[in-house]
Amino acid sequence: MVATEVTPTSPPQRNTSFTMLLQLEGMVRAARTQQELQFFFVNETRRLVPYRQAILLIPPTPSTQSYEVRAASSVPVMDRTVPLMQWTERLIGELRKISTGPEISHVTEEDCPEELRPDWKEFTLEHGLWCPLKHPGGQIIGGLWLTRDEPWVDHEVTVLQRLGDAYAYAWCAVGPSNARRWRWGLNRTMTWVLAVVMLSALAIPVPMSALAPAKIVAKDPSIVSAPIDGVIAEIFVLPNTVVSKGQVLFKYEDTTFRSEYEVAERNLDVGMAQYRRAVQGSFVDAEQKSEVPLLKAEVELRETERNYTHERLAKVEVKAEQAGLLLYTDKSDWIGKPVVVGQRIMELANPQQLEVRIDLPVEDAIVLREGAAVALFLNANPFSSVPATVSHASYHAEVLPNNMLAYRVTAQLGQGASEFRIGWQGSAKIYGETVTLFTYLFRRPISAIRPWIGL
Repeated sequence: MVATEVTPTSPPQRNTSFTMLLQLEGMVRAARTQQELQFFFVNETRRLVPYRQAILLIPPTPSTQSYEVRAASSVPVMDRTVPLMQWTERLIGELRKISTGPEISHVTEEDCPEELRPDWKEFTLEHGLWCPLKHPGGQIIGGLWLTRDEPWVDHEVTVLQRLGDAYAYAWCAVGPSNARRWRWGLNRTMTWVLAVVMLSALAIPVPMSALAPAKIVAKDPSIVSAPIDGVIAEIFVLPNTVVSKGQVLFKYEDTTFRSEYEVAERNLDVGMAQYRRAVQGSFVDAEQKSEVPLLKAEVELRETERNYTHERLAKVEVKAEQAGLLLYTDKSDWIGKPVVVGQRIMELANPQQLEVRIDLPVEDAIVLREGAAVALFLNANPFSSVPATVSHASYHAEVLPNNMLAYRVTAQLGQGASEFRIGWQGSAKIYGETVTLFTYLFRRPISAIRPWIGL
């Protein structure tokens, strides 16, 4: 097999060949099916280059392992079992083992392999020409085997090379199945390997996880609630301030409480005076003696009222029952606001004892166990995670202020939690039970479509 060298042709030959080349390219573009193109390749090419016989072949694939004849000139029905076609397939296969380049090549009896040379004169003519059809990507997708008695000349090889490129492009455009066959044949092994790898990857065990908003909160804070009904007059400590035990936190409006105490004090004085007068008169007046027990009981009642008002007055100033960090919203939210007994106003927290509060949305809920791992990503430091462990998960979902239904999950921080501040927010990745990668990826889609398919 000898590669051809192209030499210049005479102007008349170039003009004639160029005109016919343009006509053939136009006819190729008008073809609609792959069968039309195959018939055109082997029969209409002789308008440009004369030959006795033309055979169209496609390269081997992993399923065929050899070149296949697809069409032949002057043959309406192709039969690959005839000796000519089988011999041609073997010939092209052996020649392509020797030279796999995309160039057009002359083939003579001397180039024929030894085992096929005895049948050369029976199945072909003296001069053969292999014209490969190249995919736009550069790969060989087929070829024309042309034979005749006369030697091939350079200008014929030149126009065949140009025409072969047009044939290959049209074949890929009109016959997408052929292009797919070429790609499938070239990559079938790799495709199967990739498919097996992907299916195997879906069985890889991975921990189920869910992402939810998280917040650093105080662990077991002390609640400062309203001890009496009243109106808050003044708050003495700013939010997020460390206070000591016994320090005054806020004060009620005390006008009413003080007036009630003064009235109760005067009523007690009056009652005591009446009681003493009755006791003194009881020695000489039997009627006053009978009033002594009643007046004594009244004095005791007024004394109880005095003590009650005094206790209420003493609660006007609310003090810290323990040292810690004072947490509440803002002064303006409470000053002048009426409160009732037991209403939550403030919190006293230990800044060294912190935990993570996670609001896990209902649609992302997973099975959680005590001690499940948590990776906390705080907005203050988004480039690193903080390890934590689940200590509690609620069984009932709550409606959050943003109208989201979520489960409340509490996690304990590891070492180094003292550097965090109460109120820091971020995201927490919670790890649950181990499942397959398939379950991890398709859990939510399956849950979404299950009501529609009835499974």
